[in-house]
Amino acid sequence: MIEVLSNAALATIQDQGRQGYLRYGVGTSGAMDRVALAVGNLMLGNPDDAAGIEIPLFPFRVRFTEDTAFALTGADCPARLGERPVLPWWTLQAKKDDVLTIGVPASGARCYLLLKGGVDVPVVLGSRSTQLRGEFGGFLGRQLKKGDVVQAAAVEPAHGEKAGSSAGFGVMPPSWTLGRLETSPVSDSTDTVVRVLPAAEYEAYEQDSIEAFWRKSWKVTPQSDRYGYRLGGPVLNSKRPVEMRSHGIVPGVIQVPPSGQPIIQLRDAQPSGGYPKIGTVIEADLWRLAQARIGTNLRFVQTSYAEAVDALDELDRYMTKLRSLVGLHRGDRP
Repeated sequence: MIEVLSNAALATIQDQGRQGYLRYGVGTSGAMDRVALAVGNLMLGNPDDAAGIEIPLFPFRVRFTEDTAFALTGADCPARLGERPVLPWWTLQAKKDDVLTIGVPASGARCYLLLKGGVDVPVVLGSRSTQLRGEFGGFLGRQLKKGDVVQAAAVEPAHGEKAGSSAGFGVMPPSWTLGRLETSPVSDSTDTVVRVLPAAEYEAYEQDSIEAFWRKSWKVTPQSDRYGYRLGGPVLNSKRPVEMRSHGIVPGVIQVPPSGQPIIQLRDAQPSGGYPKIGTVIEADLWRLAQARIGTNLRFVQTSYAEAVDALDELDRYMTKLRSLVGLHRGDRP
């Protein structure tokens, strides 16, 4: 279906993640920006659990070996299908031998390339996602490289679907619809702002460290990847040494190692750890976190459990509305 023409590192096949295996020591994996992946699948009429290609380094080039529809979501990348510009959050019909080139994003960190039908790789432990540390799932358990040929699952047109309806339209990205979050003091326009719930060891930190956690910017350091964002900023000091047994953690948990510089656990993180936890990025904002680039700043906004639930409901409403609008455009409603 597509042949990879570039050696851009760390491009992997991901779906919505590997659920239900944390207790066995298997991390969730899956797309860092699950909203971008979900929207791309929605635009193409794919199943919700269809896999796509997550691209974190650019440029990235592929050649289509068959006619097919595709979508680009996630980071705001300049892209061209042959000589034809392709907008972000857009779907088009590619012809055999067309070359798609995805350039360095103007904003955001990760682009998602979705194919009609979804990427066809074996399901391993309930998911098609690549687990790089364990070397399983995805495309032979590794990142894609030049010469790899990636297939898409065969699909039948949905009932009532119009010919060609899967190409030539776009949607409004969540960053426009769900809006930008603000902090106090007001954050810089380039900062990524996410809402955070205080975690179990929050009260173990000195008051000036807690105030710095909320008021200061945190730089995403070059030591960051899909396992976690290592942050640079004020040193967070505990009131006394905190010794903990290893315990379960999930993506979004903000741990503080002895250096006092936080680490945010992400999709490829191990399912357990022993560092104290000062906060947790709420589920509804993990897509925002996923698009923070190396070298840029994060800011944290304190929130409550009720507000976190409301934010998830707002995200669900965005997806429901989008599903309805895409269905009207595609004409695939019964």
